[in-house]
Amino acid sequence: MSKVLIIGCGGVASVAIQKCCQNSDVFTEICIASRTKAKCDALKIKLEGKTATKITTAQVNADHLEELTALIRSYQPKAVLNVALPYQDLTIMDACLACGVDYIDTANYEPENTDDPAWRAIYEKRCREEGFTAFFDYSWQWAYLEKFTKAGLTALLGTGFDPGVTSVFSAYAQKHYFDEIHTIDILDCNGGDHGYPFATNFNPEINLREVSANGSYWENGHWIETRPMEIKREYDFPQVGKKDMYLLHHEEIESLAKNIPSVRRIRFFMTFGQSYLTHMKCLENVGMLSTSPVLFEGKEIVPIQFLKALLPDPASLGPRTVGKTNIGCIFTGVKDGKEKTVFIYNVCDHQACYRELGSQAISYTTGVPAMIGTSLVVSGIWNKKGVFNLEEFDPDPYMNMLNQYGLPWIVDESPATVE
Repeated sequence: MSKVLIIGCGGVASVAIQKCCQNSDVFTEICIASRTKAKCDALKIKLEGKTATKITTAQVNADHLEELTALIRSYQPKAVLNVALPYQDLTIMDACLACGVDYIDTANYEPENTDDPAWRAIYEKRCREEGFTAFFDYSWQWAYLEKFTKAGLTALLGTGFDPGVTSVFSAYAQKHYFDEIHTIDILDCNGGDHGYPFATNFNPEINLREVSANGSYWENGHWIETRPMEIKREYDFPQVGKKDMYLLHHEEIESLAKNIPSVRRIRFFMTFGQSYLTHMKCLENVGMLSTSPVLFEGKEIVPIQFLKALLPDPASLGPRTVGKTNIGCIFTGVKDGKEKTVFIYNVCDHQACYRELGSQAISYTTGVPAMIGTSLVVSGIWNKKGVFNLEEFDPDPYMNMLNQYGLPWIVDESPATVE
């Protein structure tokens, strides 16, 4: 029995909240908090009478530590689930430490303005020391390990799908299928069609920054950096078909390289259609993906935030998106002295998600794992003190809940590999 504060009320948050309400034995009370309280109130009205979970709402600006700590102390939750913006991770972690509550999120910290001089100094120092140039990584949050350990609190990082479920798939493969995992290829395929000339399936600001950044992969103990979209492969995804996919940097590569010691190479691929790539390149060329403020008619605006306001809200894509996603991991390695290859994946149908929760599959595949990770922490099934990624816990309870709450997984022991 737990009280949980959920910060955020966008597409992913809406799925996570509705799934919490399907799991009322664990989530007896939740408070939905967002900068726009009206969105929280509307979701509460939608859910009332359909769940045993007691729901309250609150207004909070997650950029402001004082507001966060005041809300947490007033509500007194067992844990805080952060499904707000990645820019706000550290502030919410600070608030959890100040108030003595556990912390869970779905995406690693990102600085909002990568041109800020203070942030650039830290970033450039790390680049010199480690040869690593990703704008987003776990180092900022891993630095909280000692604080959370001393406070006797848990911080669970990245319980979305990738990172999140892909991390659990990796732990599950290590536990049940391999003595040593040598390579991991994480494949994220969205075979859905929303009918718009251009739209993003999750927060446009985060999505476009991620895709337009340099790629990187881990091989033989080192990072190898690539230009954006430099490495392209085609893969025939079960239940979706052949799709072009491109190598990106993704944060779970960093944690898996640390936590699976036998791994020799980890790569992350995501599918994109040519129309998406053409639109994105055009927007990048004219400066619309910039995070640096510009002066327009006497006011400062951030181009990528202005673009976000123009694009369709990802939460609105559900009724018009058709098709399926296929997200999973291809592992190669050794079991009992013999080479082995395994593909563990989930297929999710956009329209099935919409019929159940009014969501498209991208929000669904992130929101369901957010609930599962939070459930395992607040129920004490995952009970370590400090800052952890998902592959550092026993994967079996999480895998069981994926089947129970709408994301069943498949194991293929003779899949095609990625060259």
